[in-house]
Amino acid sequence: MAVADRHGLPVAIHIESATPHEVKLAVPTLVEMVIPEAPQNLVGDNAYDSDKLDSELSRYGIQLISPHRSNRKNKTQDLRRLRRYRRRWKIERLFAWLQNFRRLVVRYERYAENFLGMLHLGCCIILLRYL
Repeated sequence: MAVADRHGLPVAIHIESATPHEVKLAVPTLVEMVIPEAPQNLVGDNAYDSDKLDSELSRYGIQLISPHRSNRKNKTQDLRRLRRYRRRWKIERLFAWLQNFRRLVVRYERYAENFLGMLHLGCCIILLRYL
């Protein structure tokens, strides 16, 4: 999981095994942010459409922007705010930048700490290229 700013630069990185759902990993990823202030909006795909996640993020002052799943009964998204969903390509670009590092594409590291270290190194290189 990753959080990016409005320029697509990494702000928070969190790794976990492949079994937990993305909704359960959103708050632990936000806790690991390197900047002190919380974002105003969190843009996610259909998997983030959850009332529980929406209430958790509202406690932090973050508004969730994600399209509704097809089986959703109660429509809670304002369509004007949902226009910001078009900016989701910036986080996808961050993951594309991280795919440039072979050690992150093919996970050679056996231990999660080593993989997290390589992930942090990749994020540092991305930030240095921006500066």
